[in-house]
Parts: sequence; structure tokens; C-alpha cells
Amino acid sequence: MNVLFIIYKAVPFLTGILLALFFSYFAFASWKENEHRAMRQALLLALVLAIIYIGIAFINQPWQPYVTGLLLVLILLPIIFFLIPRKKNTEAIPHANGRIDERDIMFSRNRLEPGSERFENYYHSHPEKRAVDNRFRELPGLLKKGSAFYEPFSFTFADATFELTKKLHPFVDGAVDEHRRKINPEKTSTFILGWLKQAGVVAAGISELKEEHLYSHIGRGKDFGKEVHKEHRYVIAFTVEMSKTMMDAAPYGPTVMESAWQYLRAATIAVQLAEYIRELGYRARAHIDGNYRVVCPLVARDAGLGEIGRMGLLMTPELGPRVRIGVVTTDIPLIPGKREYDFSVIDFCEMCKKCAVVCPSSAISQKPRREINGVLRWQINQEACFTYWCRIGTDCGRCVAVCPYAHPDSFLHNMVRKGIRYSRNFARFALWMDDFFYGRKPKPKPTPEWMKG
Repeated sequence: MNVLFIIYKAVPFLTGILLALFFSYFAFASWKENEHRAMRQALLLALVLAIIYIGIAFINQPWQPYVTGLLLVLILLPIIFFLIPRKKNTEAIPHANGRIDERDIMFSRNRLEPGSERFENYYHSHPEKRAVDNRFRELPGLLKKGSAFYEPFSFTFADATFELTKKLHPFVDGAVDEHRRKINPEKTSTFILGWLKQAGVVAAGISELKEEHLYSHIGRGKDFGKEVHKEHRYVIAFTVEMSKTMMDAAPYGPTVMESAWQYLRAATIAVQLAEYIRELGYRARAHIDGNYRVVCPLVARDAGLGEIGRMGLLMTPELGPRVRIGVVTTDIPLIPGKREYDFSVIDFCEMCKKCAVVCPSSAISQKPRREINGVLRWQINQEACFTYWCRIGTDCGRCVAVCPYAHPDSFLHNMVRKGIRYSRNFARFALWMDDFFYGRKPKPKPTPEWMKG
């Protein structure tokens, strides 16, 4: 009886202490991440749970053991529930039928000069796009004065950064050293992936280049309209992180400033890697902002860096969509990695819909996936998205900022990511908790003080 008495007292007391410590730690971590709502919610939980569990330990009533048992069941049952693993995915790895024409993407259509031969030819072939494109042309445009969120510091900096990336365009390809080095594919692959990590990328991978990775036609620059041919065998893809602090201010100036900066980082790394491979005597081409021949998310997906989510962006296991992608195609012999289809990401996107809920232009669908070019996937309304960009002057990024996968690469958030991958039950719980701590419709964070001028 004395042993039971001690158990009835000690168990709820220790449980209350542990819960209070855990949520206090979470509150501290949230404070460091500048997540004040999450910090307040965590402190509230720490206080409430401590009062309930520790309070039960000091109650001397006949029903006290039953309440203790009930409270323990409320903790143990969910844990057992979360230990039930996902069912084995039977869905095939998606592979598209056909290619995307770069001339049809919004960045290409935006560059068409009204009255030019190229402009008239395009809309003669695509008359259904003329009216919708006229809408964004009536707006101020990206990084332009008069746009809703124009701010001179961040907009000018972003514009300068994009211009610097453009100056790298002549270096994406080049002459190959005539003295080809004999290389070991395995050692070369290890060196390249190791150097990329040393250069600061989040993740990197190698895949065989597929027809579906390539655009069908070039949509920007002097080679507009030319067919894209498969000239290389392998593709190297990598991701660079976009700052959580900057992206949290989306859709305001910091997000386009950060976006431009990471495009430049990815471009610099890709150009340097391509030059290195050409020095070894093998062909290589960097694919950078404004000068692509490949569809980067598809390449990165097949290189094992993530899956394509509801918002149409690459969802990485480390940072969700909060990355930019760099790509180099080459004929140097390499060892491709083995892609593992992570269906848990797709499944989470099915149930989450947070990006679609907060999208200011309603460009992200809340509906289930549908078959497009032979692939079951989501497709955003790119016209609505880009038109909103032209209205506000930035590339928005609100969907990236609120994605539950986009939290920092920390111990707590990584445990949640692993839990989502392991258990569908935990994934549902994680989504509910994300809404509880961060809000279903989180508001943009303030612009950092140093940017206000």
C-alpha cells in the first residue's frame, strides 16, 4: 500500500516536472528563433500541465489514483498511437511524359516586348494567354517603384544582386581543356559532393540526366525558341539555404533580397564547379537564374534532394521549400545516387494545405493532386502568382515562410520531421501542433531593424 501510495504521488509529480521542462525548453528554443507566439504557447502549456500533474500529486482523495491513471493514459496512448508506422507506399515514382516549354513560363512571357516580332508570334500561337498577361503588364512590376511594397534599400540591393547573377551568364559554359584527365568516377563523385558541402550547400546529389529534365525550347536570351537537346549524361544538383529571418518577413522586401542573394550563391557555386570539370577535360554547363536548360526542381528531385510539394517547389527533408537550387550538367563519368521516393512529404502536403490557405493570390490549389503530363501532382496558377508579384514588387514567398517543413534545422524540428516520415498519425498531430504554436495563418514578421534605414 505504501509503495502504491508513493507511485500515485511520484508518477504525476515527475510527469509534471518533465512536461514543464520539455515545454520550457521548447519556449526557449522558440524565443531564440524569434517565434514569440510559439514561445507564449509553450510557456502556457508548461505552466498548465505542471499545475495539473503536480497538483494531482498533492491531492489526498480516494479518487486520486484514478485521476493519476487517466492522466498517464492521456500521455501514453498518443505515444503508442504515434509508434504505428506508415503503411508501405505503393505509389510509383513519378516520371513526366514530355517536356516543359520554357517559353510558357511567366519569367519568359514577362520578357516579351510588346510590339516586337517575338511578342506577336508568341501570342499568335497562344492567344488564350494574351489577356491574362496584359493584367501583369498593367502593374508596376518586380522591384519597380510604385509597387505596393516598394522600399529602396532592399529592392535596390535585390536588383543589383540579380544584375550580378546576369553577369555570370557568359561563364555557364566554356572551352574544355584539350588534355582530358583520366578519373575514377567514384572518387570524382565523392570529391564533387564533398566540395559542395564545403562550399556551404545544404545537400547535393547526382543523377543521370533524363529527357524530362530538359526544357523543350529555350525561353530567354538570344537563343529564344531554339530546341534544347540532351548533350550531357549526368546532372549534379544542390540546394542552398534561404535565411529564415529574411523569409519570415515575406512578402515584403527582405524576401526578394534573400531570394536574389541565394540565386547568386547557387550561381557562383555552379559556375565554379562547371569550370573545374571543364579543366579536367570534360564538358559541363552551369544552370543559373535566367539561364537554364533544365527544370531545376525535377532535377533536384531525381538527385534525391526532395519531393515536389503542393506549392510546386522542391520540398527538402532539411528545410522544406526554404532553399534555392543549383545545377550542373556534365559528361564527366560519375556515380548517380539512388533516389528513394519519400511519399510522406506528399502525404503531409495532402493534409496540410497551409501554403494554399495563406497564399495572397489564391494561386495554390487546396484540391487533391491530379494527373498532368502523366504525373499525379499539384500545379499552381502561375499567372495569378506572378501577377501578384508584379503588384507588390517582390517574389512574395509567403508559402515558403509558413510551411511546417521550413522551420530551422534544429534538434526539435528534426525530431518532428523524422516523426512525420515514420508515422502518419504523428504527421496529423504535428500539423495540429504547428497550427497551435505558430498559427494557421501566421502573420509576416517585421523587417529586420538594420534594413529599415
